This record gives sequence, C-alpha cells and structure tokens, in this order.
Amino acid sequence: MTDENTAFELTEIVFPEHANHYGTLFGGNALMLMSKAAFLCARAFAKADVVMARCGDAQFLAPVPVGSVLRLRGSISRVGRSSLTVCVSGTAQQLGREPRAVLRSWFEMVAVDGNGRPARISGAYLHREKEEA
Repeated sequence: MTDENTAFELTEIVFPEHANHYGTLFGGNALMLMSKAAFLCARAFAKADVVMARCGDAQFLAPVPVGSVLRLRGSISRVGRSSLTVCVSGTAQQLGREPRAVLRSWFEMVAVDGNGRPARISGAYLHREKEEA
C-alpha cells in the first residue's frame, strides 16, 4: 500500500492463456485482474474481508499484447460506513517501450463480517457525506 494506505499496486504479466484470438488480453480476464486489484486495495484499507457490490464504467483504452507487463493501481476515492469506492487504472508496457494507459474502472466494495453481513469500516473517512437533517 502507498499514499497513506489509500492505494495499492498489482503487477501481472499477460500470458497466452490470458489472451483472446487476437493475441491481446481478453476483456473478461482484464476485468478479473482489475477486480483483484480493487479487492486487495479495499481489504488492506478496511482491514477486513470485502466483497464486490458493483463495478462501473469499465474502459478498455488500448489492446494489451501477450508479453506485456500490466500494472494495475487501485486507489480509494470514497469511504462510507461499510462501503468504499476503489478506482482502478492500468498501464501496459512492452520491452523497450514506454508504459501506456490501457484500462480503467471503478469498484464499489463492502466490508463484511464473518457471517457475510456489512461491517463498519474503522478509521478515517476520506469523504464524509453531509449529515443534514
């Protein structure tokens, strides 16, 4: 974790078994890897088990060829009572080339207790919702 425990980086390499018939990262595998980064980021921040409640606005910005190093960065953008939002962005780099932005999405995660019920996230709130009567 970095940035005061609000960010997490995951590095993967794209192997042929992750690819589609074009030799690039299959979209379903990209979503799985982004959700993994969101899960790890949320769990480390909440210091509790988490589950995914929602995923939105998945963007596949550029193809990711087999052999690319994929770096996924999850960052906490909102924390509520038991839920939090993790924004995940990904860059891909091939040998001898500069990294480029390839993936982006956000994930709504919920902290859960041993029974799978929502659990309060202890610690500081990043963005408190206005509590108006």
